[in-house]
Amino acid sequence: MAAAILDLVELVEVGKRYGRGPWVLRDLSLSVSGLVVLTGGNGSGKSTLLRIVAGITAPTRGSVVGRPRSVGYVPERFPSDVRMSAQSYLGHMGAIRGRKADVLERLGFRGDLTAPMSALSKGNAQKVAIAQALAATDLLVLDEPFTGLDTTAATALVELLKDRTAVVADHEGHLPSEQVISLSDGHVVIELSRVSGLDELSELDGVRDVSERGIGARVLVEPAHSDRVLAEALRLGCSVRSVRS
Repeated sequence: MAAAILDLVELVEVGKRYGRGPWVLRDLSLSVSGLVVLTGGNGSGKSTLLRIVAGITAPTRGSVVGRPRSVGYVPERFPSDVRMSAQSYLGHMGAIRGRKADVLERLGFRGDLTAPMSALSKGNAQKVAIAQALAATDLLVLDEPFTGLDTTAATALVELLKDRTAVVADHEGHLPSEQVISLSDGHVVIELSRVSGLDELSELDGVRDVSERGIGARVLVEPAHSDRVLAEALRLGCSVRSVRS
């Protein structure tokens, strides 16, 4: 498979929230060139960031500049109810991209290509998902692609990603990269016993969530912003019961 090197994809001050919920991502800027590895715990925003890079989810704020036409995406959980056979699915995806998805043998696929994908083992289904993504010519966006892979397949995937432009969530450390982006899921919890101006607090930089609790409220804040959010809560007339990390 010929390598594809994309010059640059840029995320410019990207932020994402769903409805009036907490900010999942806030003011994130990132230049993608070559291999970029994302790390971080559950809830840190990795999957949301990957969907934004792939163009599946639109950011609430900010923009993505330079996204190419041909993007290969593997979600964290590949759909388990696909009735199409792996052979038909890969043929369809290859026709869309004008390039065959021909890496299953290298990944060690051992299932029945003519059987419904819903009948495949988790590992074989993951190999099919990876194969269709690798048929993309420009950009790969892979969410925990090593999940369910055996050692042979994992080693092959590392080799297949060489000299590709890719953003990959890899919390297990399979991929060496000069660009490792860590999304922290740590936060400071500010408990309020008397509340005022919660809507204003929820709009402050670094605030991940504001939830009312009886006559009080709990505010989750990124550590770097906690002092300023605490000062603003006091200015708004809130009574602070506790602050903990």
